[in-house]
Amino acid sequence: MQPKGTGQLVEPQGARHAAILGLGGYRPQRVIDNAEVCTWIDSSDQWIRERSGIVTRHWAAPDETVVDMSVPASVAALEQAGVRPEQVSAVIVATITHPFQTPAAAPLVADRLGCVDAAAFDISAACAGYCHAVAMAGDMVRGGSAEYVLVVGAEKLSSLVDPHDRGSAFIFGDGAGAALIGPSGSVGIGPTVWGSDGQQWDVIRQRESYWDIRDHSAASEDGLDPSTMSMAGPSVFRWAVWSMAPVAQQAIDKAGIRAEDLDAFIPHQANMRIIDAMIKQLHLPADIAVARDIAQTGNTSAASIPLAAERMLREGEAPHGGLALQIGFGAGLSYAAQVVVLP
Repeated sequence: MQPKGTGQLVEPQGARHAAILGLGGYRPQRVIDNAEVCTWIDSSDQWIRERSGIVTRHWAAPDETVVDMSVPASVAALEQAGVRPEQVSAVIVATITHPFQTPAAAPLVADRLGCVDAAAFDISAACAGYCHAVAMAGDMVRGGSAEYVLVVGAEKLSSLVDPHDRGSAFIFGDGAGAALIGPSGSVGIGPTVWGSDGQQWDVIRQRESYWDIRDHSAASEDGLDPSTMSMAGPSVFRWAVWSMAPVAQQAIDKAGIRAEDLDAFIPHQANMRIIDAMIKQLHLPADIAVARDIAQTGNTSAASIPLAAERMLREGEAPHGGLALQIGFGAGLSYAAQVVVLP
C-alpha cells in the first residue's frame, strides 16, 4: 500500500536556549527537632547530627498534601520569573508521595494555579526527580513543544516514614520547590548526565507494594509498617560517594566549564557526610558555596535541590546569575546532574 500524499510535517520551532527564570520554595509550618525524634526511637541529638547533619526537619499537617505544598512554591517561582499562570504551557511534578496512581498531582496543581489548558504530568524518579524534570523542561522549551514549563519537586515523606525505624525515622522531611523554565538569550541549562542502576533497586524502597498490602495495620517481619520505606544506609552511602562524584564531574565537563568556574554546588540533600565526601572527590575549590539546607529541612527527596537553591539565593549564599552544579540521586537507583545558571 502506498501513502496517500506527499505532504510533509511541519517541525516545531522552539527557543534557541532555555534557562531557569524563577525559583520558589515552601516549607510546612511544623518543625520537628531531634529531641522530638528521639521520643520515637532510641537515639540522641548528637548521634543524629553526627550521622546526618540534620538538626530540624519540616513535616506537613495531616491534611496537607503534595498539591497543597506545590501551589505556594509555584506561585513564588512564577512571580520571580514575571510569568503569568496562563502563559505556562506545561506543568511537571516530580514526586513519589502523591497518594494516587491516578490522577497525577500536576493537573491539580495546574488547575489551582490557573495554568489553563497546560499539559500536566508527574514523574517518579525519587530524589533525582527534580533534575530529570529540569532536563525534560529545557528540552521541551528548545524543542518547541512548550514556551514556559513549571517544574515542581514536592514530597510528603512523613507519610512514608515509620517513626520506629531507627535507620530512617530521623532523615526525612516535607516540602516543595518549584522552578519556572523558559526561553533565554543564552545557555541556562547545561547537558544533563543521567542514568540508573536497577540492579540495586532494593537498597531504597517501599517495604511492600500497595497491591500486596491487604492489611495496612499488619506489621512486617521486622515489626515495621509494611507500607513505609526501608533504606540500606551503608550501601546508599557508598554508592552516592563513589559513583555520583564521577557523574557530577561529567556534568561539569559536558557543560564546557571547570570546577573553578562554579559559584555553587547544590547536591541532593541526602546526608551531610555524603555532601562533604563528594566535595573532596570533586576537589571543589573552597570558595564555592555549598548547599547545606539538610540541616534545617531534612531530606525532602525531589524537593531538596530547588528548596536548597531557593534558600541560597534568598540568604545571599549564591549569586543570582551564577553557575551552579546540581545533582540528584536516590531510589531506582536513579541519578541526574547538570550545570545551570541560577535565576
